[in-house]
Amino acid sequence: KPGYDTVDSIQAMADGKVKTFIAMGGNFLSATPDTNFTEQALMKCDLTVHISTKLNRSHLAHGKEALILPCLGRTETDLQNGNPQRVSVENSAGVVHQSHGTKNPASNQILSEPKIVAELAKATLRNASVDWNELANNYDSIRKLIEKTIPGFENYNERLKKPGGFYLPNAAREGKFNTDSTKAKFTINQIAAHNLKDDEFLMMTIRSHDQFNTTIYGLDDRYRGISNGRKVVFINEADMIKFSLNKGESVSLISNYNGVTRIAKNFIVVPYQIPKQCIATYFPEANVLIPYNQFARGSQTPISKSVVVKIEKVAVSSRQWPVSSVQ
Repeated sequence: KPGYDTVDSIQAMADGKVKTFIAMGGNFLSATPDTNFTEQALMKCDLTVHISTKLNRSHLAHGKEALILPCLGRTETDLQNGNPQRVSVENSAGVVHQSHGTKNPASNQILSEPKIVAELAKATLRNASVDWNELANNYDSIRKLIEKTIPGFENYNERLKKPGGFYLPNAAREGKFNTDSTKAKFTINQIAAHNLKDDEFLMMTIRSHDQFNTTIYGLDDRYRGISNGRKVVFINEADMIKFSLNKGESVSLISNYNGVTRIAKNFIVVPYQIPKQCIATYFPEANVLIPYNQFARGSQTPISKSVVVKIEKVAVSSRQWPVSSVQ
């Protein structure tokens, strides 16, 4: 039967339909929309299990019983049956390359993620047609199955040995289109009508230069000239004048969907070249404003790029201006 995607999982936990939550890697609570609601949903579980290489906020939103289980990270040596293993990863340019750790594991009891997946499969699926031990003991065996399954991975293990890895197929880059006319086809979609009130803004969440997903490596964003802070709201200068907002001022952001009000406090105003009545904030700091049950049709992707909010001035700022911006 179809399983639960992220949105459905949050709702199912909130409704008590899911009793156990197991996460391998990631930071579910911070990455998902509607932070407070998601936190309450996770805490309704009987058991939450996090298999992680580092601590994160999700570990604090636990069920009645909770486990935090460490696993091997990519920087650690991965030995299976005494043989060193390599994993394969894809970078943002579509290049697949190998990765293997060189540091000694923190403990000889820590398992790798492929080993954990294989052991879970052995304990639950009881599928005699798959040799889970072989897949866990030799990651080349996993790649051989990928090679048989997914186009573009021919001679996977051999190509992986090449310095720098190899590019995944990209038909558009090569000018090849798998259509009846062998030409590219374009779809014209109607622009969504956001009928904003005079005091409303359309908020999108963005990422800084110094982050990867929910992992924040620093408080600077060289893309936008920001340093020493992330709880900022980028806003058009004309809107600042219209609503008497000053650079460095602390404000609250408020969203209201289906009668539920969500508030993100103490965001610093930063003037920016952005269209009027549009604002931008960082992910995941503004996820608290995004309703989990508002999403795109079909994909159920949360409305992170089009959240209707209001800006409320804070009577007495609770913090000093910690963020410097360069325009």
